Amino acid sequence: MPPRSPRKPRPPLDQGKLDELALHYVGRFATTRSKLIAYLGRKLRERGWAGEREADVAAIAERLAGLGYIDDAAYALAKTRSLSARGYGARRVRQSLHSAGVGEADSAGAHQLAEAERVEAALRFARRRRLGPFADSRAERAERERGIAAMIRAGHAFGLARAIVALEPGANFVLEELAEKR
Repeated sequence: MPPRSPRKPRPPLDQGKLDELALHYVGRFATTRSKLIAYLGRKLRERGWAGEREADVAAIAERLAGLGYIDDAAYALAKTRSLSARGYGARRVRQSLHSAGVGEADSAGAHQLAEAERVEAALRFARRRRLGPFADSRAERAERERGIAAMIRAGHAFGLARAIVALEPGANFVLEELAEKR
């Protein structure tokens, strides 16, 4: 078998190609301004720049946000709903939004949503991991501690995690009482 010839290098980017890459990216992925800027920066490092003036990726991101293709607040709400549905807590949501580059102003509604759904999210996590009232049998102390640690890593408050894991398997619980646990 003959050796494969190396790939021909891709031509450097110009303004038109950079705009095209940006549109393709926002059309394919739900994203934030920060993530688009990082993507375009990576493409510029990989392929180089052949434009007349310096590339302004921040201006491209702002223009697409102005057109409504990027909405950091909507991204934050969607991400929060997704993480809460999978059983992650408010702290984990906050970390995820921070790493996506969503600012505090855009993430305020998402933080309120995560706080409002914190008990339900914790119960979804406990159900998925078969902890507390969703376990098959009463767990030993070490197993309960591991369950609490897993819930804390998932972004739940220690008091709430401890209260849920301490419930007997099959026990009935009152959401309002769990909501008071911090």
